[in-house]
Amino acid sequence: MAALSSNLFIVLSILCLSGFSFSEAEKGGFSVELIHRDSPKSPFYNPQETPYQRVTKAVGRSVNNINRFNRTHVSPNAAEADIISNVGEYLMNISIGTPPVEILAIADTGSDLVWTQCKPCSECFEQDAPLFDPKRSSTYRDVSCSSSQCSSLDRTSCSPETKTCEYSVSYGDRSFSNGNLAVETVTLGSTNGRPVVLTRKVFGCGHNDGGTFDSKTSGIIGLGGGDVSLIRQMGSSIDGKFSYCLIPFGSETSNVSKLNFGSRAVVSGSGTVSTPLVAKQPSTFYFLTLESISVGEKAIPFEGSSFGSSEGNIIIDSGTTLTILPEQYASELLAAISDSIDAEPVNDPQGFLDLCYEVTEDFRVPDVTVQFSGAEVKLRPINLFIGVSEGVVCCTFKGLQDNAIYGNLHQMDFLVGYDTQEQTVSFKPTDCTNN
Repeated sequence: MAALSSNLFIVLSILCLSGFSFSEAEKGGFSVELIHRDSPKSPFYNPQETPYQRVTKAVGRSVNNINRFNRTHVSPNAAEADIISNVGEYLMNISIGTPPVEILAIADTGSDLVWTQCKPCSECFEQDAPLFDPKRSSTYRDVSCSSSQCSSLDRTSCSPETKTCEYSVSYGDRSFSNGNLAVETVTLGSTNGRPVVLTRKVFGCGHNDGGTFDSKTSGIIGLGGGDVSLIRQMGSSIDGKFSYCLIPFGSETSNVSKLNFGSRAVVSGSGTVSTPLVAKQPSTFYFLTLESISVGEKAIPFEGSSFGSSEGNIIIDSGTTLTILPEQYASELLAAISDSIDAEPVNDPQGFLDLCYEVTEDFRVPDVTVQFSGAEVKLRPINLFIGVSEGVVCCTFKGLQDNAIYGNLHQMDFLVGYDTQEQTVSFKPTDCTNN
């Protein structure tokens, strides 16, 4: 998202009873649940859908979200938040204002600004929850045109009547939000029942919003690398660290994923590998360097993508389902995988994924290793193939134009940690259902 990401779609359960400040949270940390969008705990859950129908829809959303990456211009302490994944979409439930008003929004690692729909709304998309009313919050403050907060965001303007800062954001799928840039109190919930209160955080109060938003959500939580993202605004209070552990499909009924901050986001111990984060424009996205992908003993060198031929040639994105690769490279990689499987490929029932098989008792997949700069990430069968219909599985690599995006299917059952101060991303094989 900058289309609707796609890019971590998270639901943070926010309990607004007996809150405490972030400085207090730093002493013991806290955790918040991330709920799979298609799990029974999610407002999007449809009990009539089969698991295969959910996978098909997630793949479709994943491809639609690629548009956001095609734009020419894009603008020591512990906290742990639990996530709800939608196989390519995450939702986040946070509270804004004083007294706190809960909002359910799309959590997006592909965009920066946190915004929600506000009263008065000249043109808004339909939402089930009441609109946030800034006049009822004692901590709401509009941002002035001359402030550093106003200049830190692209596409701002100055209201001639009020001399306050106005923002305008748009996404790759033509969705948009326009409104007032403001500072407000944001409350994150905790599984220990003690919410964490973050004061004077920049957010957008949307008065003119539209596009493909669902009525069950009311805005965006930007988790990208830009100045106004929630991650950057938490800054030194979390030592620039966050991590997540995404549970595999089929585990959503009794388990939840988690989003961690600060000291709880440290990824270390046996099996941990780390690769540099590459600083590039747009700063919103998290760029890594992919060197090769190996199938068994055969390494296939990666020669680059639309993001470059050397450093920073791939984006890691929790909101994209598949791992997307340039078409020519994907073709060579899938051929190597196919050559290593003793079975005849079959067609994807939906006609989209490129390498599929009927599952038999003796069906075996090869060892596949993703070689980032300084880090070997060994994929498991659950990362490499996904069920698309009864008895049929398809490979989770997809060739699409000249893009390169490391998607969430290849991140499931890994603890994935981002250290924006040390500029690294770390991977640790983990049973996320027990994490």
